[in-house]
Amino acid sequence: MAGECACRIRFQTDRGHRGRPCDSTAGGQRLDVVTDGELRREIFSGPLMENVDGLEHVPGVTRVWYTDQGPIEEELPVVVTDTLRFRRSGVTEEFTYARARARRPVKITLPSPLMMFLRWSPEHSTATYRDAFEMAADAADIVRQEVHELAALGCTYIQLDAPEIATLVQQETRDWYDRQGIATERILTEGLELLNSVTDVPGVTFGVHLCRGNRNGRWMAVGGYDYVDEALFRRCKGFDRFLLEYDDERSGTFEPLSAAASDQAVVLGLVSTKTSRVETVNEIVGRLHEAATHIPAEQLALSTQCGFASMIDAHLDLTEDIQAAKLDLVTEAVATFWMD
Repeated sequence: MAGECACRIRFQTDRGHRGRPCDSTAGGQRLDVVTDGELRREIFSGPLMENVDGLEHVPGVTRVWYTDQGPIEEELPVVVTDTLRFRRSGVTEEFTYARARARRPVKITLPSPLMMFLRWSPEHSTATYRDAFEMAADAADIVRQEVHELAALGCTYIQLDAPEIATLVQQETRDWYDRQGIATERILTEGLELLNSVTDVPGVTFGVHLCRGNRNGRWMAVGGYDYVDEALFRRCKGFDRFLLEYDDERSGTFEPLSAAASDQAVVLGLVSTKTSRVETVNEIVGRLHEAATHIPAEQLALSTQCGFASMIDAHLDLTEDIQAAKLDLVTEAVATFWMD
């Protein structure tokens, strides 16, 4: 399987190049899929934050982020305070603009509807919603509407970004959800089925991307996929590709990949977008070989760990030259591992 890039900023490709013309080549490889890099959004979750009514800033509602210096509490930009109502579609504008300029299929990314759990407040949201899953169902309706509109316009590749699932790997995060009145067992059953429900469109390749947060050196959780792997692969049958963060020790071992079904592709995010150090081809190929001891190599693909910027304030030390070098690395590692 060819390499795939889950990164954002300018055009992005399944064989891993961004920051060059959308019809170019990288590392000698032809570019299969491109995206506009979410440059019309302030944050990757914009389709559920920027174009939906029912959210507002409430002072004092916080969420924990982790840094090398320790955990910090940060005020949430918005929380759910009213019924979620779809105002307008930004992603259809993204798609039609990029499609008019691209010579390759255009992939569009959408936030998982379960991301709204991170905007839930037991104090401020329950005046409208009985519980968080009722709210998530409304968010899923909005995402599903976006999916159907994109499909009607001819979009054939849609990726759902679901960091909220990856954060469940950490006990502290599960405890936090419990304090919000959101049972983690329900997230891995009812929640995943709700996420899977937005994939009910024939002719579209669906991917789901999991990372543990990627914001200027901050992260939201640490731990391997062992807590979520079986539920993820079993309940998300509508997804063709699972794009998983795997660039450092926070992600754990490759053993959970053995839970993937034979028809599910796993895209390993081995090239880091957290650091300016450019990995070597030998490092990445070595890890691909390690992963292939748990899942057949033909089910694997390669990508960067996440986007180079999840929101408008990008990683300042990740210059365009470094970004290009990392994306070239993806294509070179693909050629070495799969094509030699």
